[in-house]
Amino acid sequence: MSGDILPEAIDAHQHYWDPARGDYGWLTPELSTLYRPFLPADLAPLRAACGVARTVLVQAAQTVEETRWLLDLARDDASIAGVVGWVPLDDARAPELIAELAREPKLRAVRPMLQDLHDDDWIANAQTARAIDALIEHDLAFDALIFTRHARALETFLARHPALRVVIDHGAKPPIRDGGIDSSGFAAWSQAIARLARFPQVFCKVSGLATEAAPGWSDSTLRPWVAHLLECFGARRLMWGSDWPVLNLNGDYTRWHDCAQQLFADLNDGERAAIFGGNAAAFYRLSPLR
Repeated sequence: MSGDILPEAIDAHQHYWDPARGDYGWLTPELSTLYRPFLPADLAPLRAACGVARTVLVQAAQTVEETRWLLDLARDDASIAGVVGWVPLDDARAPELIAELAREPKLRAVRPMLQDLHDDDWIANAQTARAIDALIEHDLAFDALIFTRHARALETFLARHPALRVVIDHGAKPPIRDGGIDSSGFAAWSQAIARLARFPQVFCKVSGLATEAAPGWSDSTLRPWVAHLLECFGARRLMWGSDWPVLNLNGDYTRWHDCAQQLFADLNDGERAAIFGGNAAAFYRLSPLR
């Protein structure tokens, strides 16, 4: 089933990195599976096996230098449809920096890595209004990397900026390894997802779920979590992403792609095409495949 997918398939969330660059605070030698360069040539055969034409490349370091490096990679690589970078949104100079980076046509969004900040309420309280206005002015989107505990603060932010396109990464990282639909974790997460989905400018990525599951996960393990995302966002506001190579901690590209295909098998062709490419293209304003 890996190759049985409709044309213009887009992986809405993947990473490239090189530990030698030295600005990935979270990427240490102890993460031996991930502690090596991962570059376009590594992903190419995996994409080909799954019929994935292009990807959205997402930042992995909280530095402008890494964003510039990603844009350099993307400039001459047709398989990179767009880049989600990083900027210091609460810096007084952020609007000027956003305007500069936006000259690169493949910069399509920014991501502040909210999950790694010490203050869970930062997005609600930080002085980011001028930077967000600059994102809107340059038609750039916002990736929200959150856990359930960040949902209330994100709601405050969303209400403040209704013109900003926002996508929740990894389904808000549900606590899958802690139990199924009868667990307290599912209850809190599912309620948060339902609240966030009420904001019409918010999309959600079906990505990163294998990483949040216990080893040995199966389609049935992930089914109730994916079903809730589908119920809340509908097929027109979900987008599939691999979260490769982080995915390698608890899965692999082909296995996760096949799983997602199975979990959305009951949808019609148009809905599946939207989840596996069309929604990412529309949300990120990606140029057509040439």
